[in-house]
Parts: sequence; structure tokens; C-alpha cells
Amino acid sequence: MKRYSEFVVGESFDSTCSISDDELEQYLKFSRIKNVFLDNKINEKQQLVSGRAILSRMEGEFTRLNQIYGNQIIFLGTDGDIEWGNRNTRFLKPLYTDQVLKLKFTIIEKIDIDEKFGKIIINFEGSTQDDQLIIISKNNIYRIKK
Repeated sequence: MKRYSEFVVGESFDSTCSISDDELEQYLKFSRIKNVFLDNKINEKQQLVSGRAILSRMEGEFTRLNQIYGNQIIFLGTDGDIEWGNRNTRFLKPLYTDQVLKLKFTIIEKIDIDEKFGKIIINFEGSTQDDQLIIISKNNIYRIKK
């Protein structure tokens, strides 16, 4: 685990994951999402993964990184990107269940809040095994205990 003082702007962390059919079904039941596109299967086994499910897994993987886990950290929200009309996330290609998702988390800013807490702002990127970019999510803001 790294402490707030040890994080460096520009530093990146990598991880990989995939989302199984069972995990997606559990997420869809919990979130109550109903969308005809989510019934799109490329074969009898692989199902299109909801964008929110991808983001949720990415955040989960971020909190499990060896460098992050153990810190008192809370997700505060996102700030939009001016170049994207103040939006923060772009889905560039579909992701299907059981596809490997390579994740990259980059610290783009550190801000002191007070003596006890700071903020780290993280950009998320996800791509396939063949390095096809699937998702970019900018300016994810976390409060972290110093």
C-alpha cells in the first residue's frame, strides 16, 4: 500500500480482469437495467457488457490494487472534460463477457484538502488483449486519508 504522500502525478498502475456471464447477470439484477442491446450475444456464450458494469468493475479493480488497497479511500465523483463537452467517459468499442480487459489507472492530479485528507484524480483506460481501446474515463475523484 502506498500512502498519499507517495503517489506521484503521472504515475500509472495496471491490472486485468474480465466479466463473466454470471457476474453480469448479478449486476443487471441488482441495478435493474433492462436494455435490448444487452441481449446481443456474439455466440451462445458471450453477452454484451453494460457500460456501467464495465465502469463498476474498473473502480472495483482500482480499489484492489496493491498500491491502493488498505487506504481509507472514498469515491467523490467525476469532473467532466472540457474537450468532451464536460463529459468524463467514452465507450469506444463493445466488450463481451469473458473478454480480457486490460486496465490502466493514471494519477493526473493530487490536491491537499486538509491535514488529514487529500484528493487523487485518476484517469481510467480499458482495452482488449489486442490493445483495442474500449473505454476512457477521465477525472475520477477520490478522497484519501493521508
